[in-house]
Amino acid sequence: MPTWSTALPDWKARIRARGTLIPFSPLFPASAEAKMEVFSSLSIADLGINPATGRTWTIGESADTWLLDFAAAIFGAYNSDTGQQMVREGLLLVSKKNTKSTIAAGIMLTELICGWRPSDENLILAPTIEVAGNSFKPACDMIRADEELGDLLHIQEHIRLITNRVTKATLKVVAADSATVSGKKASRVLVDELWLFGKKATADAMFREASGGQVSRPEGYTLYLTTQSDEPPAGVFKEKLAYARDVRDGVVDDPEFLPVLYEFPEDMIAADEHLDPANFYITNPNIGKSVSQQWLESQFRKVANAEDGTKQVFYAKHLNVEIGVGLRHDAWIGATYWEDAAAPAALWDGTFEHLLEVSEVIVAGGDGGGLDDLLGLALLGRHRDTKQWLLWCRAWAQQDVFDRRKDIASRLTDFIGQGSLVKCVTPTQDLVDVADLLERVKDAGLFPDQAAIGLDPQGVTALVDELSGRGFTAEQMLAVSQGFRLSGAVWGTERKLKDGTLVHGSQELMAWCVGNAKAEQRGNAVLITKQIAGKAKIDPLVAAFNAVMLMTRNPEAAGAFDASAMIG
Repeated sequence: MPTWSTALPDWKARIRARGTLIPFSPLFPASAEAKMEVFSSLSIADLGINPATGRTWTIGESADTWLLDFAAAIFGAYNSDTGQQMVREGLLLVSKKNTKSTIAAGIMLTELICGWRPSDENLILAPTIEVAGNSFKPACDMIRADEELGDLLHIQEHIRLITNRVTKATLKVVAADSATVSGKKASRVLVDELWLFGKKATADAMFREASGGQVSRPEGYTLYLTTQSDEPPAGVFKEKLAYARDVRDGVVDDPEFLPVLYEFPEDMIAADEHLDPANFYITNPNIGKSVSQQWLESQFRKVANAEDGTKQVFYAKHLNVEIGVGLRHDAWIGATYWEDAAAPAALWDGTFEHLLEVSEVIVAGGDGGGLDDLLGLALLGRHRDTKQWLLWCRAWAQQDVFDRRKDIASRLTDFIGQGSLVKCVTPTQDLVDVADLLERVKDAGLFPDQAAIGLDPQGVTALVDELSGRGFTAEQMLAVSQGFRLSGAVWGTERKLKDGTLVHGSQELMAWCVGNAKAEQRGNAVLITKQIAGKAKIDPLVAAFNAVMLMTRNPEAAGAFDASAMIG
């Protein structure tokens, strides 16, 4: 039995040198050779005629080494003596137009042709009907270009089904929902455009249902093909990508999982080397074939000065640059320094309870709009010893947000699991929860007598009523003017993040909000707005700016006693 590892600790050097990202040779060369002979002979209709042969280009004639290596690794992981597939899962991250759909069609069609199990099922799972067609059409073209395959395989276009006439095995391409995958017993599942599934709250359950048949099919496997997301990674895409990186980097030892990730090393992004067209090959291994260097450079020039999110989406789809914090896109400049401003554990562990212990004074900021917005709360403490500002935030979401903002629902669910977001069970839970937290700060004697809580003047009446009923005075609740009038807080936060005098609790919720924020210059002022087509949220960040406005007044706590007595 061969031994192998799917870790690739030298991937950064390999990807710079255009080397293979497959860390092992085919485990069973005979299996790889047999299936690669079929795979390489499949025709690619949209490439036209190969002048050397006078017929349609085949995968073997047109594919670059990286693609053939990937297919051979999957095919060659099958032990024909035991009927067991040794690599059971894999993720291929590659930029747009690098023949992902051709790979999907070719691999699954090869398995349909070579498979031995009678009435077997193979499944390509796509997030939408359009994406499903992107894989099904090339598969049909491959069959129609070969008379022998036309005799062996029966196409039913109206249901996107291909059947092997001899074994009765099938390849079905489906646009995913819980109904389409229910009851499937597929030996092999290929998930196309995983990033789009990251926006589906039910995707994980869908995948489990689709691949459930593999428990009794040792020859089975699941492959995920994807580009980067046009928004910060979320849901199952975020989870699979993080796991794949851990396997690649050797953090997790999982020889059954093959990560093949065409992405820029962090040092190249930090040095802005991803912006050099000479480096576009890093995430486009098919450059010069299905990907045009000239086209990429042309499009890159067109979006260079875009301010509506177009540039970030281009980076994500064609350069696999993850949208988020610290990637030097057109965003609030504070994002550049956000990650480095995480509080060291020795100073503050990032929790609410510890904030009460180490702060000599705390001010609060709140922000939120309608029912389809988040209600954001920010607590900003001043450390009693170092005098650094400590930022802790939490947000609340009504069910309306999940119903009306489905594009970010899975992302919000991630934050719920991390404890930084609360999904409201009742219409008033957010108001009660916020008031409870603020009351604990008040009881600890850490709020100043005046200007303790800064609120957006719009839509806070209910919260003011709740706080008034808890003994907060009108002098402690201050309406903070919004828009360009927050410029001082925005600029002050940027500077304090950079010089380390403002640190935060490393909450992913806030990293997401900071990544969503865009700074618009209005005369001599700056206005913070949403970054990505208005879909994302920044309410907790605006709450933080409201708190900063109050902390700049150099407040003193109203009461002085041991805050640790209030913990718990």
